[in-house]
Amino acid sequence: MKEEAIQTKTGFLARLQEKWALNSIYQVLIVLLVFSLTGSTVVFIRKAFFGWIGFDETTSMWLKTITYIAFVMPAYQILLLAYGALFGQFTFFWNKEKKMLSKIKKLFVRK
Repeated sequence: MKEEAIQTKTGFLARLQEKWALNSIYQVLIVLLVFSLTGSTVVFIRKAFFGWIGFDETTSMWLKTITYIAFVMPAYQILLLAYGALFGQFTFFWNKEKKMLSKIKKLFVRK
């Protein structure tokens, strides 16, 4: 049973390595760490930012959502690149950013 659990974990990481075209399982773990740190930091920033601009439980959800999309989402993208650079994975995350931006651009640009 224990061997199966280890193989499953390795299999999952190996699939991520293949999907993301990374060189090693160690690199996959670093990328996952960067995603985790970025997400945690954004939660902290959102709380602080919303408090700073005076949002509380009485603020409407639509206003919070629009503010989140306009200010916090760009912060996530910047933090992702910053943490990626800090952990030596800037190129990986920059390529992900470019891919995401091109998809967003397609939503607004018609050919």
